[in-house]
Amino acid sequence: MSAPASQPADATAWRPSVNPWLIAFAVMLATILEVLDTSVANVALGHIAGNLSATTDEATWVLTSYLVSNAIVLPMTGWLASFFGRKRFLIGCILGFTLASAACGAASSLGFLIIARILQGAAGGALQPLSQAILMESFPPRKRGVAMAVFGMGVVVAPIIGPVLGGWITDDYSWRWVFYINIPFGILAMLMCEAFLEDPPYLREAHERRGGHVDYIGFGFMALWLATLQVILDRGQQDDWFNARWICVATAVSVVSMIAFIYWEVRSKHPLVELRVLRNRNFALGTMLITVVGIVLYSTTALLPLLLQSLMGYPAYNSGLVISPRGVGAICALMIVGRLVNLVDTRMLITLVSPCWPIPAGCSAA
Repeated sequence: MSAPASQPADATAWRPSVNPWLIAFAVMLATILEVLDTSVANVALGHIAGNLSATTDEATWVLTSYLVSNAIVLPMTGWLASFFGRKRFLIGCILGFTLASAACGAASSLGFLIIARILQGAAGGALQPLSQAILMESFPPRKRGVAMAVFGMGVVVAPIIGPVLGGWITDDYSWRWVFYINIPFGILAMLMCEAFLEDPPYLREAHERRGGHVDYIGFGFMALWLATLQVILDRGQQDDWFNARWICVATAVSVVSMIAFIYWEVRSKHPLVELRVLRNRNFALGTMLITVVGIVLYSTTALLPLLLQSLMGYPAYNSGLVISPRGVGAICALMIVGRLVNLVDTRMLITLVSPCWPIPAGCSAA
């Protein structure tokens, strides 16, 4: 979604001037840092709450604030990349993410930490889609399956490895190093992106065509819709869902703003999010499937550490180890699938794998 819906012919013919594997390493380093931070702090919530004189319930806003800002920025990635330039925007996001990570580690209060996490999530929200788009364009069609396997390895495995890494750092050092560890890798990612990345010609042309137009109305509807939805899903069970008045009001606001956002974006000449691409059946189905996979993967990695530590008395490191085994299976499967996509019909692969992928989540829960 980082590319415009209608790309000119040279978008597929263009190739970078450097080895695509160098580009892959540069963008995946940034992506792994961002995805890792969606789960690495999960096992440290109890320590964060104790150190900052807050309850565990209040400390969950450390996760919620990150996800809300991340969800708002992520759909805007395509527009922002064409407006600022993909390379410039990516490096700016990595810089913002690194500085926000330093602020998270230095936080002296829960309020300051939440604000820093909002900034961290906003800066990191664009890293996943940008990396995927860059990898797709950097590799020739026959090698894109392997490139997507590399991308999947970072996006799927990082949230599973995160609790183990976070637990080890929290138990042996301090929860603050969960955030400080991002700084040297963020600097390395910026230097590599500056050295290896370049914008394709069609993105520069898109920037010139768009000019200075900003879809403020679409952004407002989207921010209101996603922010209220995220807060409802995160806090609803604590207030008995629709028995609470504020849940009913927030749900109404979320639904109305979602409908308004879709209506506005479909009719806008310069939409913030190009929803028309969902007319492509393959793209729409792929988006739906990855949404379901994301729900299963991220929900278990967020909830299980709290369950294991709060109710079963596991230390932070051990709670991370309980979640990590399915990461081994994901790594092995991705290496195989990356080569199979060039040999087997991908529809057949999805059909065979779909009944099996929820099983690791159930095994982890057990």
